[in-house]
Amino acid sequence: MTNGLARASVRFRPASFAGSFVALLLGALIITACGTLLQTGITAHVEAVRYADSPVVVSGDPYARFSYQEGGERASTQIALPERSRVDKALVAKIAARPAVAAVVPDLSFPLQVVKKAGALPALTGRNFSAAALTAADSSATQKRHAPGAGEVVLEESAARAAGLAPGDRLSLIAPGGSGSYVVSGLISAKADGPSVWFADGVAEKLSGHPGTVDAIAVTPRAGVTVSALAGQVRQEVHGRAKVATGDERGAVEVAALTEGKEVLTGVGGSFGGVAALTAVFVVMGTIALATGQRAREFAMLRAIGATPRQIRRTIATEAVILAPVAAALGVLPGLALARWWFGELVDRGAVPEQVSLDVGVLPMVVAVGACLLAALTAGWVAARRPARLRPSQALGEASVERARPGVIRIVMGLAALAGGGVLANLAARLGGSDAANTALGVIMCFLLAVALLGPLLARLCASVLGLPLRAGAAGAAGSLAADNTRAQARRLASAITPIIMVTAFCGTLLFMQSTIRHASAENVKRAVVADHVLGSTGPGLPATTVERAARVPGVDSATGVLRTGAVYRAGSELNSTTVLGVSGDPGSLPKVLDLGVQSGSLSALGSGTVALDTTIAKDLDVKTGDRVSLRLGDGTKVRPIVVATYERGLGVGGAVMPRAAVAAHVTAALDSQVLIAATPGADRQAMARQLTALAPGATVTDAAGYGAQADRDQELNAWANTVMAAVLGGFAAVAAANTLVMTVLDRRREIGLLRLSGTTRRQVRDMMSWEALLVAVSGLVVGGAIAWTTLVPIARGLTGAAPYIPIGTAGQLVAGAVLLSLAATGLPTLALLRTRPIEAGSARQ
Repeated sequence: MTNGLARASVRFRPASFAGSFVALLLGALIITACGTLLQTGITAHVEAVRYADSPVVVSGDPYARFSYQEGGERASTQIALPERSRVDKALVAKIAARPAVAAVVPDLSFPLQVVKKAGALPALTGRNFSAAALTAADSSATQKRHAPGAGEVVLEESAARAAGLAPGDRLSLIAPGGSGSYVVSGLISAKADGPSVWFADGVAEKLSGHPGTVDAIAVTPRAGVTVSALAGQVRQEVHGRAKVATGDERGAVEVAALTEGKEVLTGVGGSFGGVAALTAVFVVMGTIALATGQRAREFAMLRAIGATPRQIRRTIATEAVILAPVAAALGVLPGLALARWWFGELVDRGAVPEQVSLDVGVLPMVVAVGACLLAALTAGWVAARRPARLRPSQALGEASVERARPGVIRIVMGLAALAGGGVLANLAARLGGSDAANTALGVIMCFLLAVALLGPLLARLCASVLGLPLRAGAAGAAGSLAADNTRAQARRLASAITPIIMVTAFCGTLLFMQSTIRHASAENVKRAVVADHVLGSTGPGLPATTVERAARVPGVDSATGVLRTGAVYRAGSELNSTTVLGVSGDPGSLPKVLDLGVQSGSLSALGSGTVALDTTIAKDLDVKTGDRVSLRLGDGTKVRPIVVATYERGLGVGGAVMPRAAVAAHVTAALDSQVLIAATPGADRQAMARQLTALAPGATVTDAAGYGAQADRDQELNAWANTVMAAVLGGFAAVAAANTLVMTVLDRRREIGLLRLSGTTRRQVRDMMSWEALLVAVSGLVVGGAIAWTTLVPIARGLTGAAPYIPIGTAGQLVAGAVLLSLAATGLPTLALLRTRPIEAGSARQ
């Protein structure tokens, strides 16, 4: 009987299930999208092209790893290195001596700039000539015919022809390790290298800027030797000093950006996906509970005619089993479309290598459908507890009366969640930097859980306080009636304001966190960069010699080169990365171009084995001036420099400052990002700018805004990611809010009909519903804003040392969106109900 009743309810009363259907569909959509990105991040790989014929490849470890004790057990964490980790060249000869090895090829690559571009010559990559055997169409002929001498280069054939170059032509090139003029000795066709220039091995090693190291070592076995046997011998020789890759792992060596791309995908799909999944389940359960609660009279009637509690629960469970899989299955395809768009944007923005493809698997779809089904069953079971427990003789009377307050267990759990959110917020206020930011999710989720559990009490409080002006007659009879309605029907108001609270809390936290960071970064750059000119580049960077040449330009008082790289440090059990500025020149002249707001020590003490740290990082590491600090440079090299200064303007500028010589050998390409110029008093700035522009190919001259633009590019991906997250979560919660409001309005058919029968005009009804919608919007904005502010304050103070920065335009859009959403989602169904004649509306079934 119960199965038949459930099927009949879904079939003949689809309007009662429409809201639940929409919530389930959207929940499956967002879980599928995030799950697909997470799966792609876990399984992402790149097929080997350069190393296709080399079954074993030796490279540096792309991760910084850390092991520690936690709860008596050994735990570990890792983070992607900011730069390419390299391999000691001495391993080449040692690996070649192994009996299973037939050939060993060291591989080098580095960016090149052409002093005077010939024709349409594209961006070039420099390589060592012995590595041409990896991809040349005819490697044996290539080695014999085209091996370049000390002053010669070999060009990739298609690029040379496009530029109109031929053997015998001369080409002036700039590399990270030096520059020079070279004769084109030959052309070769390569299968995978693109626009490349091959140098003699010794020359390439010098020009790469990393003498004594190589990017990777490609190993080929002797005849009859298996890949596993070869890899085993190579591992014995490497002995943990490098990573030995086989199979698909070779592609990750070839495309170094794959490591960071995997972390981006797992971060978006995992971290954000977890939040999105919890939000989706949160909304689905709330909507299902609301829909079930609205049918209290129906279940009471069933109890009155003899249905057992078990039959009531089974009917609701059957309805969920019928509805949830269908709705969730329909949300899978839009979810895949969202994942595909999201993935494409990450590729276009350079966060994920273009060689990676989206991995569309069954698992995220199954998880989405299963999560929605479980949420529907749980919500239906919870909502069915009250009607199922009613005595048959009292069922109809009890169902028509709203409970004065939630149950004791629900109140206790709600207060516990509220206290948990307060404790986490207080903890975040005492933490600094990234530790404070890591508590954001916990704070929001605790407060949202408290709102869900204490919703009726919170709604009655909001209606009492915010409805005071309406009850005082400020909006006439319609406003007073709206205030009384919302106060009396607190459960209905709670169902309506919860999604608005979610929109405000999530969007406010994500958007205003990013606006706070960007505002603080811009202010720091504005105050810190006091240089008169900032010399930048539209290419890969500026050669190390640029700063010396800039210092000789008439009118230049001081020139400081800035090599932008990164470093990894451990704070507690977490690994974090920060931007490092490798500065060249006299450190005593640094304040002429860069005022970092020194708090202790002096930047003039910068030298070999020293570092200056931003105060936030110094606090994370619990170090002060004179202490040694453990860092890993961009390529993973461990160092312990002495802290000689701490400063406050690191955000947007750089978290650490070191001598350029200390970091140049540990970056992928030792090219300066900028050269900061201080002019002498009375110097001709325009003439100086013209001469500075001519110092390097693609050089540009700006002011402090140019440095800020570079900082903005570094933060662009984070800003975009937060905006997308806010849009996805906010859009989902907004649809859920509209869905809930429509459901609550349509459930008031009898109430509106009785108002019409008692003489209330259509306009008065519309005005009443509009004031109720405004009360819903304002209540949701106030509570959601309080949650967002409580979350943001400790994070903002930890990261920037200041209060959150809330742009009026962004806040205004959020407020306007919530108000318009509430008015539209309430007004449209109200108009539909008002089209019914009063006598029909008053007698309609609930």
